[in-house]
Amino acid sequence: MLGELIGEIQAEETGRRVLSAGDGHPVVEVSIKGTGSYYGTAVSTIATYESELRSDGCLFGEGQGVDMTADGQGVGWHGSGIGHFTDGGGTSFRGAIFFSTASPALERLNGVVGVFEFETDAGGKITGKFYEWK
Repeated sequence: MLGELIGEIQAEETGRRVLSAGDGHPVVEVSIKGTGSYYGTAVSTIATYESELRSDGCLFGEGQGVDMTADGQGVGWHGSGIGHFTDGGGTSFRGAIFFSTASPALERLNGVVGVFEFETDAGGKITGKFYEWK
């Protein structure tokens, strides 16, 4: 069951590179930066994820990132999901995300399993939402 909204991000792609293109299953690495919040605490975010195009046309993505508050408190995360290309030339992903932090401001994230939805447009603009999975 989905719980409350953990947070949201707005980001943009800062780089892309092809990691593998063999056997018809290309793997692309994407780096992003942006801003967002967790439970109302504002953060800046940097992340990198890899997406593999599978033979059925879907994308498998896996990534990690670091989010920082204005006073230097941080949270690390790791996530995995399944996506697809959208009609407009972007991507849409759904998946799970796991957090780890020593930050007093963000400690509520420890032990939370999050589910996410991410949308990227053809120009590399990204929006994402995270929800608790209860």
